[in-house]
Amino acid sequence: MRWNRWYSFRSYIRSSLWVVPFVALLLYVAAIRLVYLFENWTQWLTLWPWEVAGTQRMLETIITMTLTFVVFTFGSLLVAIQVAGGQLTPRIIATTLLRDNAIRFTVGLFIFTLLFATGALARLDATVPHGISAIAALLGFLSIAAFLYLIDYAARLLRPVSIILRVGESGHAVIEEVYPAPAKTDCSHPELITFTGSADRIVCHQANSAVVVAVNMAALVALAERTDSVIELVPKVGDFVGTGEVLFRLYGQDLPPDSVVTALVAFGPERTLEQDATFAFRIIVDIGIKALSKAINDPTTAVLAIDQLQRLLCFVGGRHLLGDEVRGKSGKLRFIRRTPNWEDFVQLTFSEIRLYGAENFQIARRLRAMIEYASQILPNDRRPALLAELDLLDRMLERTYVFPEDLALARTPDSQGLGGAAERTSGASEH
Repeated sequence: MRWNRWYSFRSYIRSSLWVVPFVALLLYVAAIRLVYLFENWTQWLTLWPWEVAGTQRMLETIITMTLTFVVFTFGSLLVAIQVAGGQLTPRIIATTLLRDNAIRFTVGLFIFTLLFATGALARLDATVPHGISAIAALLGFLSIAAFLYLIDYAARLLRPVSIILRVGESGHAVIEEVYPAPAKTDCSHPELITFTGSADRIVCHQANSAVVVAVNMAALVALAERTDSVIELVPKVGDFVGTGEVLFRLYGQDLPPDSVVTALVAFGPERTLEQDATFAFRIIVDIGIKALSKAINDPTTAVLAIDQLQRLLCFVGGRHLLGDEVRGKSGKLRFIRRTPNWEDFVQLTFSEIRLYGAENFQIARRLRAMIEYASQILPNDRRPALLAELDLLDRMLERTYVFPEDLALARTPDSQGLGGAAERTSGASEH
């Protein structure tokens, strides 16, 4: 299987609710045969207290109960997911909620219990199978416990703070993977010269229009090394590419086939968090600006979003952001791609929230606290972009607030938004 198809298949499996229940069905087919095969080995168990009629009633109860659990779980969770997506942002459905293993494995347990009890009931005759009945009763008990846990878990999961925290955790992991080296480590090639030249061959996107979700950069660099060529990826990860648009520019004499190059780029219907370092920022900013909408007017949720934005921004500011040019082991230029720079991250973090939230005291104070905190802990070369945002915030506040008392209040940094203007020291948190 080509790399891009394998990547798309793996991503689909990870974000599909039906996969674990389907695996549970296959496990049932094997498990029901095994337990009946070794039924004679379970005679040492305590005698089953019920006869055939009681065992039949128990199995019927388990079947009804687990079927109700499955219907209720799928119905209520899908509605809750849609409501949460509408109130926060639709981007959380595929990137966060559908990949939650607790929901998937709980539903898998319900399906397995339902099928096991059905299989045991179908095989029930004049003699009660003690071991099989005990296993079915245990599975029924576990299903009840799992259902009660799922109700509590879903209620906690769908809170805005939980969703924002999950996106922040995923974004932190992606940043660490995409930018593995700290900012103090010099990972750049000395005296890099910007590559210029006319492409010897242009590779266009021939499939359906889609979004670039991942690139196998190591394989592209190795391919360029083998063919002594330079490969330029035109769109960034997260860009939409239409049919017939330029995907690669190739430079060299012995160029690789188009099919080999295009197989190392994975496409999808929407952006994902796997290799897109800015997408976590995008999701959290969307949650923040929707909370600042006049129809919702929930600045406290926006402050929760800014908390995670501060964490991600300070973390990415402490990493070595990659340049556009990648060189092979020989030191020659092999691969060119576009990556976000520090200014891109800063503008994504502040611009829209400042635009929609500067008139709110909580947002103005929290943004200032974030800028001051990031300026304290990040390297000096990160400060100009932060100071530029601080200047924009001041100018926006001067235009928004008429009374000097309100302006002074809005200009006070406060890590809680409007909770006492508590200042944070440079060593207050770990990133």
